[in-house]
Amino acid sequence: MQYVERRTLKSILKGIWTHTLSDIAMFTFPYQVTTTIHRLRGVKIGKHSHISRAVLLDDHNPELIEIGNGVFVTYGVKIICHKRDMDYYTPGIKAKNWPFKTAKVVLKDNCHIGIGSIIMPGVTIGEGAIIGAGSLVTHDIPPYSVAVGSPAKVVKTYQPSEN
Repeated sequence: MQYVERRTLKSILKGIWTHTLSDIAMFTFPYQVTTTIHRLRGVKIGKHSHISRAVLLDDHNPELIEIGNGVFVTYGVKIICHKRDMDYYTPGIKAKNWPFKTAKVVLKDNCHIGIGSIIMPGVTIGEGAIIGAGSLVTHDIPPYSVAVGSPAKVVKTYQPSEN
């Protein structure tokens, strides 16, 4: 019983830490400071990546977010690694009582996430992909493609340049 209580306290303190840093990151600039704060929260962020202000990176599971090198996450983007488990849906039972499902979100090198987009749990955005502003990404997006809409759909695919 004592172990469970310690673990719960540790979990609570971690939540306070990550949420406080998340709140601070919402209003920081330049982007290097914002990116550093998200790294302190446990988000894995590669070199030369740009995380804008007002970006929400999952408060519950920041360690499940992996952002590659040269990624640009623009203003107002939300990256979420948890959602309610619909397997427990029963009429009359409130959604707040369902358990959470968690899944990793991966943004591969040099992708661009447009203003106000939402990336849902379990999604991988391929290398060099572009997500249009305001898109809701519910499934993986292949490399070197452009996806837009709600839900996001691939509208164009490019061949990578051979530099």
